[in-house]
Amino acid sequence: MHSQLPAKAKASRAGQLQPIVAGILAAAVGYASTFALLLAAYAASGASPSEAGSGLFAICLAVGLLNIVISWRLKMPLSIAWSTPGAAFLLTVGEPAGGYPAVAGAFLMTAGLIVLAGLWAPFARAVAAIPGAIANAMLAGILLTLCLAPLKAVAELPLLALPIIISWAVALRFARRYAVPIAVAVTAITLALAANVTPGSVQLAWPSLVPVMPAFTLDAFIRISLPLFIVTMASQNLPGLAVMKANGYDVPAAPQFVATGLASAALAFFGAHTVNLAAITAAICAGPEAHPDPAERWVAPVAAGWTYLAFGLIAGPAASFIAASPPLLIEAVAGLALLSSLGSSLAAALADEEQRLPAILTFVTAASGITIVGVGAAFWGLVAGIALLLLQRSYRPRPVLDAGSPQ
Repeated sequence: MHSQLPAKAKASRAGQLQPIVAGILAAAVGYASTFALLLAAYAASGASPSEAGSGLFAICLAVGLLNIVISWRLKMPLSIAWSTPGAAFLLTVGEPAGGYPAVAGAFLMTAGLIVLAGLWAPFARAVAAIPGAIANAMLAGILLTLCLAPLKAVAELPLLALPIIISWAVALRFARRYAVPIAVAVTAITLALAANVTPGSVQLAWPSLVPVMPAFTLDAFIRISLPLFIVTMASQNLPGLAVMKANGYDVPAAPQFVATGLASAALAFFGAHTVNLAAITAAICAGPEAHPDPAERWVAPVAAGWTYLAFGLIAGPAASFIAASPPLLIEAVAGLALLSSLGSSLAAALADEEQRLPAILTFVTAASGITIVGVGAAFWGLVAGIALLLLQRSYRPRPVLDAGSPQ
């Protein structure tokens, strides 16, 4: 009898640690896999290194606090993250007229749309009514350019790019979940050995919040706000709710949209884009690997929140590291991280035969990079795909009758 007590105590301690470990793992994978993409996206949109570091610091604080507060209040493992597809989209848009203040204004308008989706049910239903095939095709078109970056890096910087890609491929075989973080670590080592990034080029100062006064332009709203809103809702918020439902949790959607929208509005003043429900890392915190008892899994996002707060403290060095690195190499790492997202988006876009051709039109248009009357390819891809789908549905040829059938 007495010999069983230590075993029970060990099992109890293991059960208490399990959701904490799962939360730390979710945050570590989410941060290490995408922080380089996030910083590169801010830089490509016109942010200075200090503004990019401020954006990363601010969004880490917001994600950390939201994970802690929301999961603790709901007693559900609801995970909050930044929009990785949104960052990928920003990296393809470039700097708009008006510079980074216009980008911050676009972030603020996107946040307003997210709040509106939470407050006004008809608007939320209209967003949800966008065919999944079209939304996924638009996302796939956005991701394609980035997913080609590893090949471009091999062609232009073979000695730097090949070790990164090989390490990623080997990690996929033996430690799939850590493949991208390992690639990031190899990137840092490769750049240090190649003398492109030296200790002196990486600033070890504490991060700080740099205010960015938003400027509102119609160009930024159409080119950035609308596509960013649709990408965030279609690839993050709605799948995030689906992950929770699949694990047995009935999450009220409207309050979460309002909360993440208001947080995103505050972040816009510090140069950061949207926060939203997590989709990929949510499965780590909400699934059985977090805890056998579903009622105990809410601890995992809380642990993830504290981990994100800790990661926020290294935002300054991370930003200076990215600024000192060849942009193509950073894009290559981001492309490796997004290959799985590209695959899942293409699979979802082409699954329905009726919507396949409109989805392909959306994909090629969004991937083309065209700009018409100042509006980017992602928006036109969405318009083209929906227009073709509506045209197909409005014209359905009558069935041909056999010669001997009655008229």
